[in-house]
Amino acid sequence: MAQVLLFGGRSFAATEIAGVDEAGRGCLAGPVVAGACILPAEYDLPGLDDSKKLTAAKREALYPRIREQAVAWGLGVAWPWEIDEINILQATFRAMSRAVWALKAEPRFLRIDGDKLIPGHALQRDIPQECVVQGDGKVPAISAASVLAKTFRDRLMVRLARRYPGYGLAKHMGYGTEAHVAAIRELGPCRLHRLTFRKVRPEEKPQVQGSLF
Repeated sequence: MAQVLLFGGRSFAATEIAGVDEAGRGCLAGPVVAGACILPAEYDLPGLDDSKKLTAAKREALYPRIREQAVAWGLGVAWPWEIDEINILQATFRAMSRAVWALKAEPRFLRIDGDKLIPGHALQRDIPQECVVQGDGKVPAISAASVLAKTFRDRLMVRLARRYPGYGLAKHMGYGTEAHVAAIRELGPCRLHRLTFRKVRPEEKPQVQGSLF
């Protein structure tokens, strides 16, 4: 495990680096949730990996251990109405920024999962960053952030499913399964749905041009 990261001619200790990742970006319903995590130089998190590669039981087992052992951790949420207002990419940046703001120890460096950095207007802090493609499977701090975000979001969706019954939210967590899309067609969207997403908003019927004769 690397103890020091060199970037841009500067060095950063492991305890100064926060990993950042999101969950729920591709859903039709529910918020996008981001996690941020600073891990200590030494930790005991067996099986830590990209949350998508872990079972729900494994994520649930890791969730409290990450929070207990982390130097700092934070979660950020951007709700469906925010997604509809500013689009999913900008809402993801907003959730990531909120997760970073929630850290009780300010990081000196951020490692973001994916191929995009958090823009300055969202982060509102001058913190060096790098993006890491498939970082949730390569960088332990990002893996930890991934598990935090996914587990928190799944728990939240189970609770929200009781408030908005009929859509099966506790089963598919808001993703666009056939059953979910069918429920939207039958019941119409609820407050948790992202109204700007194609499978949620009503499809426009093509206008049939009448004959000129």
